[in-house]
Order: sequence, then structure tokens, then C-alpha cells
Amino acid sequence: MSIKSESKKLLLIVTAFLVLYFLPVGTGRFDNAIMQSLLLVKWYAREHVLLCLVPAFFIAGAISVFVSQASVMKYLGAKANKFLAYGVASISGTILAVCSCTVLPLFAGIYKMGAGLGPACAFLYSGPAINVLAIILTARILGFQLGLARAVGAIAFSVIIGLLMHFIYRKEEIQRADNAMAFPEDEKHRPLWQNSLYFASMVAVLVFANWAKPIDSGGVWAAIYSVKWIITAVSLAALIVFLALWFSKKDLADWTSTTWDFSKQILPLLFAGVIASGFLLGTPSGEGVIPSKWVSAAVGGNSFRANFFASVVAAFMYFATLTEVPILQGLINAGMGKGPALALLLAGPALSLPSMLVLRSIMGTQKTVVYVSLVIVMATISGMFFGAFF
Repeated sequence: MSIKSESKKLLLIVTAFLVLYFLPVGTGRFDNAIMQSLLLVKWYAREHVLLCLVPAFFIAGAISVFVSQASVMKYLGAKANKFLAYGVASISGTILAVCSCTVLPLFAGIYKMGAGLGPACAFLYSGPAINVLAIILTARILGFQLGLARAVGAIAFSVIIGLLMHFIYRKEEIQRADNAMAFPEDEKHRPLWQNSLYFASMVAVLVFANWAKPIDSGGVWAAIYSVKWIITAVSLAALIVFLALWFSKKDLADWTSTTWDFSKQILPLLFAGVIASGFLLGTPSGEGVIPSKWVSAAVGGNSFRANFFASVVAAFMYFATLTEVPILQGLINAGMGKGPALALLLAGPALSLPSMLVLRSIMGTQKTVVYVSLVIVMATISGMFFGAFF
């Protein structure tokens, strides 16, 4: 055993001892932060795991097992038609309208199967950011200008960030695409229409089980909400029928095995990130270890510092679908500027500390840092421009 290796172990032990020795247990803020982290992870387990993550894991597993690599490369690969690739990626994310954590298994599925980094990142951003109901809610509660700016910014961001990720890693992506070209088209076991119905039934379960309650009691959105569980049940029943009719035991074994691989890779990191996020930044019902008044004081006006701070805090904080609007309403009432408000809306729903931890395990530390940095920088610049004009 080398001296260097043993020194690292000693340093780790000493650091852990000092942290435990000086742990501020008994102080109000620390104890409350612990409580907020537990409340957040409990809420996350109840509200997001069964209805959001479990369907997403099964869809990701299905993509890896039943979608050929050649098909993914054709539509989303590094050498695919850019208009088609980024169009498909952004539209797919818009249809799913999931949170920053639920989109991760789906991102991992298409990236593993050969999707280019650019289109995959466009999909990764668009899923949580381009949420139609969230944009409508923003316009209704926070004003039309902010709602429109969020819609335009989110759509543009998904494409621009994807293109920038592709450009930064273009040599690596071209090499990755060349290596994948050697893979032949997989032998088709089922016709396209059967696979399409199979995937559509799973996506329907994911979408309608998480259909959010609208503000108004009338309209199409409210009508769908009133029958969401009927649609979900019918979609789930259809999925069971499709599996019984069209899939062999080996198909089901491969599918569940791959789904489990995604689950054990992603779930522990998500829960660890949610706990850390709740401890640091709290929940809508209470503060974490960082006082909320610090945040409110730092996001007033339209300075670079205010916009950058709003982007960074939003990137690390966990926002469940639609919760960013009431949180932002409270911050605006406390003096938050319009520019930082937009920066928060563009950076927050698409990123979180839990999602960063998972992204690092999927595409590596460097690419994760670059992706997060692009979102923060673009959100900051957009906030400054919006605040200057409005």
C-alpha cells in the first residue's frame, strides 16, 4: 500500500471526524434543515417515484431493448439531419412534459442507444422546460410578458444548448457516430405498428397519470384532468394486452433487466440529491440551512449578480412540475426583479442537484459541468436582456 493512498484515507477519516465532532445538532436552523430534507424526500417518494420515475424507467428500458441503434442514429445521431434531429428531440420533450428528474431515464435510454450528444441534450432540456401548462400558468399568474419570454426562451434554449454541446464535443461525437456505423440494422421481431402502440401506451400512462390540475374548472385541460385515471387505466390495460400478445418471455426478461439497470443507477443518486437540496434550500413550507431572505435580497434589481445568482440557485434547487410558479410569485412579492425571475424560470425546471448527480453518472463530469454551465450562462444573459427591456 502506497503512502499517498494511506494519506488520503487518513485525511478522509479526520475530515469525517471533525464534521461529526462539530455537527451543530440542536441549533434551530440545522435541525429544521434536516426536517425539511426529510419532508422533501418523503414527498418525492410519494409523488414522483411510482407515477413518474417507474414509468420512465420502463420506457427507458424499452428504448434500450426494442429500439434499434440504427433507428436512433438515423433520427438523433451526430450525423443525422440537424433540423430533423433537433425537431424530434424538442417535440418529444414537449409532449412528455416531465420534471428534471423524470426525464433522466429517458435521456439515458436514447443516449445509450447512440443518440448524438446535441439532440440528446436538446431532449434533456426540453422535457422539463417546455411544459405547456407551466408556461400558461406563468402567463396567467406572473404576467403575459414573463410567460411569453419563458416559452420563447425555453424552445430556443433546447436547440441552442444542444447545438453548442454538439459543437464543443464535435470530434468526439463524429468518432462515436463512426464507431456506431458498423452496427447493422437489428432484425425486426414485430412490425412497426405493434411497437408504436406499445410505446404509445407507456407514454400515455406516464403523461396522464401525472396530468396536473389546471387553475380553471372549464376547458379541455380540465376535462382531461377529470378523466385522467380512466385514461391511465385504459392505457395500462392496453399495455398488458400488448405484452401478452406480442412479447416473448425473453423479451420481457430483457426489458425488466434493463429497466432494473437504469433504476439502480439513477434512483440512489436522485434520493441523495433530493435530500441535499432540501437540506440546503428547504421546501415551500420551510427554510433549509440557507436563509430564504439571503436569496430574496440577492435577486432584486437587474444586475449581472442578481441574474447570475438566480440562475445558480435555480439550477441547484429541486422544482417539482408547476411548483416554480408559486415559489417565484413569493420571491417577486419580496422584491425580485423581472430579469432574475426569467433566469430562474429558464434554469430551474430543467436542472436540479439530483439531476446533476445522475447526469454525471451518464455522460461524465466534464460534459455535465459544460451542460450546467451553458444553462446557467444563457439563463443569466436572457434575464439581463429581459430585465433591461421590461
